[in-house]
Amino acid sequence: MPTNATTSRPSAVVLGPRERDVLHAVGCGLRDDEIAAVLAISEEAVAGHVARILGKLGLRDRAAAIVHAFDCGVVAPGRGPRTRAAAGSLPCSAVRPTAGPKVQISVLGPLRARWGGRSLELGHLRQQAVLAALALHAGRTVSQQELLDGVWGSDQPVTNVVPVHIYRLRKTLRIGDGPDSVIEHDRCGYRLVPGAVEVDLARMERLVTDAGAAHRAGDPTEAVRLCTRALDLFRGELLAGLPGPLAELERLRLAERRIAVAQRKLEWQLGLGQCCEAAAELFALAAEHPLNEPVAAMLMRALYRSGRQADALAVFDRTRRRLADDLGVAPSRLLRQTHRLILSGDEVGPGLTAAAR
Repeated sequence: MPTNATTSRPSAVVLGPRERDVLHAVGCGLRDDEIAAVLAISEEAVAGHVARILGKLGLRDRAAAIVHAFDCGVVAPGRGPRTRAAAGSLPCSAVRPTAGPKVQISVLGPLRARWGGRSLELGHLRQQAVLAALALHAGRTVSQQELLDGVWGSDQPVTNVVPVHIYRLRKTLRIGDGPDSVIEHDRCGYRLVPGAVEVDLARMERLVTDAGAAHRAGDPTEAVRLCTRALDLFRGELLAGLPGPLAELERLRLAERRIAVAQRKLEWQLGLGQCCEAAAELFALAAEHPLNEPVAAMLMRALYRSGRQADALAVFDRTRRRLADDLGVAPSRLLRQTHRLILSGDEVGPGLTAAAR
């Protein structure tokens, strides 16, 4: 496993008190003239301190110093001055993103982020994959090693690139014109600031939970409506183009989750007698997942209850042939039982016509 380039880099403890103050101000994004005003020293003195900081810490430039300030804990995300308006004292005061519009992050499709009605530019695909990893694990801290494993897999870089990507994402996701970003760092790793971000995945799961509660309360119509809203959050190819093992696994997991939510909703629709509406959606779902036998069985039931026995049996024949050709297996017990019930006329539902009886 490649070693981190920062493991041998000196920490901020090698700096003197004034140099630590300057590093903190640099990490907060202040210019030399702003630092001079806060610390009551000349700009020339600030420039000298910055040069010594870079030399002592073995850093390439000011951007690397900003990343290092976050990583060694000199600066905490979302804290500290940014402009002269804040220049009264340098020490950080605990500042959380103020109440207002949240950053909207979408992972149920191509990765997107929006704030205040505008789309945010998230950089190249590896950087986007880092943000996706944080969004997929919203609510907990993700370690740097987890990010390396999830985004780079076995092809991990020899340089310490994660803090660089985090630094760039912090700049992109800064809320308004202030210093507050939606990514914070502690000794365990990185996470999205609670309350500052809304991820569509979390919203989808809340809707599904509410749908289950509505159904248990005896309101299947409301349950169907909430499931429909949850499914509407899926849009296009999941995490389209993002590299790494995590994105690949999440594409599979989220696709399965979408099918499970759709099946729950369609089962409730069948229970409500909405057989024609369910059949239309099931045709699309079966075309997308032709080897999914529970979906095929549900489509057969929806068609039969709509008075389309021949079409229901055709679905069985088509699925049986596909299973044999693609997987070399026979239909499952569920599919065979549904087929047998339809042939015997026992699969009777509220939408079944007299002719089908």
